[in-house]
Order: sequence, then C-alpha cells, then structure tokens
Amino acid sequence: MESYPDINITEEDVVGLMDNFTKVPSFILKRMVSRNLNVVKSFESQIEAYKCQLTDMELLKIEKVMNMPVPELQVILYNAYESTNKKQLQILSDPNAAAFIEKNLNELEKVLFKGI
Repeated sequence: MESYPDINITEEDVVGLMDNFTKVPSFILKRMVSRNLNVVKSFESQIEAYKCQLTDMELLKIEKVMNMPVPELQVILYNAYESTNKKQLQILSDPNAAAFIEKNLNELEKVLFKGI
C-alpha cells in the first residue's frame, strides 16, 4: 500500500491501534514489554478475522501508524496517558518499550498486509 493521500492521523487513531494493549492488566503488560514478547502471534487468527471488517481507509490509517517512527508513537501514547491516566499507555510510552512496540508492529504488518 504505502500511499497516504492526505490522511491525518489523530491521537485517537494511534490509541485505537494500541487499544488491545490497554485491555491487558498493567502488571502483565509490563512483564510482556520487559520480555519483548511477540503478542501479535498469539492473536493472529483474531487479527485475521478482524481485518475483514476494516475499510480501506482504516487499513491506510493503520499502515500509516505502523510506519511512524516508534519515538513519535510513544509521544502520542504519553499524551494519551496524560489525558486518560491508563497505566498501560504510560508503560508503552516508556523508551524501554520501544523494541516491544517495534517488534509487535512489524508482526502486525505481516499479518494485516501479507499478500497485498
């Protein structure tokens, strides 16, 4: 894909992409981040099923978010943490979570955009 015709990405778009992580209890997320686990692999079939429900515009937004530099994503996540107080967003905004985010976004890209 990788063609972004004037797509504006909002904080809500980024938080929406990370929404599944905010459903995980913070102490578990912290452990997954510290171990740099590939959590996308565990949910691959659910992601595949969900992909069919996405519009082309939603897929473009997801792709654009996935191609953002991780530090830029983390700034957005921290801003979202400040407005929501969700501990999981604070964990993901920590620079120590960068490798975890990058690994899982790369895996998510493979699942969502394989064959495109």
